Amino acid sequence: MLFNSIEFFVFLPLVFFLYWILQKQKLSLQNGLLLVASYYFYACWDWRFLFLLMFSTGLDYLAGLMMQKAKKEANRKFWFWLTISINIGFLGVFKYYNFFVDSFANLIGNFGFQVHYTTLNIILPVGISFYTFHGLSYVIDIYKRRIKPEHNFVEYALFVSYFPLLVAGPIERATHLLPQIKKKRNFDYHKAIQGVKQIIWGLFKKVVVADNCAFFVNQIFDNSANYSAPELWLGSILFAFQIYGDFSGYSDIALGTSKLFGIDLLRNFNFPYFSKDIADFWRRWHISLSTWFRDYLYIPLGGSRGSKWQSVKNTFIIFLVSGFWHGANWTFIIWGLIHAILFMPLLLSDSNRSSLQQVGYKLVDIFKISSTFAFVCIAWIFFRADSLKDAWIYFTGMIDFSDLSYDLFIKNSKYSLLTGICFLSIFWLLQIEWKNVKNNNYEIQLNKIQLITLICMIFFMGAFKNQLSFIYFQF
Repeated sequence: MLFNSIEFFVFLPLVFFLYWILQKQKLSLQNGLLLVASYYFYACWDWRFLFLLMFSTGLDYLAGLMMQKAKKEANRKFWFWLTISINIGFLGVFKYYNFFVDSFANLIGNFGFQVHYTTLNIILPVGISFYTFHGLSYVIDIYKRRIKPEHNFVEYALFVSYFPLLVAGPIERATHLLPQIKKKRNFDYHKAIQGVKQIIWGLFKKVVVADNCAFFVNQIFDNSANYSAPELWLGSILFAFQIYGDFSGYSDIALGTSKLFGIDLLRNFNFPYFSKDIADFWRRWHISLSTWFRDYLYIPLGGSRGSKWQSVKNTFIIFLVSGFWHGANWTFIIWGLIHAILFMPLLLSDSNRSSLQQVGYKLVDIFKISSTFAFVCIAWIFFRADSLKDAWIYFTGMIDFSDLSYDLFIKNSKYSLLTGICFLSIFWLLQIEWKNVKNNNYEIQLNKIQLITLICMIFFMGAFKNQLSFIYFQF
């Protein structure tokens, strides 16, 4: 069930009204309704993978209780490593098995050996990377004695499978979401209205900004050898806004939907394209994933403690793992490597936190923001390309200005109209987000005229004909 589908906009009001009808009843009934709704929401993708979600939930729940009951450290370690191994094992089989087999066969083939191997003909369960990380953080926190295990299975299961965040995040922590699930919730009119506004804003980002940009992005990336350098640069810039509109749009709809039920989710984006350097970008982009890797991988590896070499090593590990988390393809690994390389000058000069000490924006910051955005756009090429070969062809074409043309955008009126829609949408997006940056406001501020304008743009400019899934569903 897509957030931008008719089915969802029938499903959401129904769950909303049933949920608040139960407000005067026991909290367990509200949570039970949300859990059933969440399982139904997930089953709409493929009901068979619902059993995988339930198994993972049950395993982590049991492991948490057994670690608490264990009197010997060896027993705690057994349950900890059992659930970690099984969860990562599921992720490895469904997401990475074919990649490792293909890569190994190609490597051996380079030495003249022929390997006969079998790949798995299975589809990737939607959201497996997200709900697996929910469970892993919960188990790790219990093992490290940061939290105590949850004894109410329904409440824990709802934490893992809460439908607004189930398939593409944000990646929640038990310390943030579980207390809200366990607490009695009363209807808050202001929060509900803010939730509706955030849903509309997220839908605008998805169907107007992202999906219209996708029309040009797909054409340019699928035929990059046929386009000039300016068109290739424009393609990478449009993809930057496509993936931002797509993913942050999903997050806005998720946060807005959750507010309708009186629950606040973690903020996942903080105007990343206004970043002054790459370190600043990663503090603003996919925040829940960045902080997850920081807390559960970077710091346990030693973080920035120790020698500069150790900091460099740990930083490369984090970026490469982050790239690999996004997909089983060398393009994602190179994408992570590029960001690691861009991060190195900041790390070596101890200036990776300099942007945190600056308040407001100065004239020189325009250059910093523009150059950071340009580097991010170059890295996005590897994220979007189907293969390293395609990415290299695209990149080399971007720096070849021998043949300048804009044929794609002047062929006919259809392309001209779509171009206008894209740039009008991006301008509107930047205008509102820049206002929020200056006000440091974490709520979407929309007056009545802006709200009506957004709704009109969604209906008249939204790309509904070829309904596109969200990009991060594949991760």
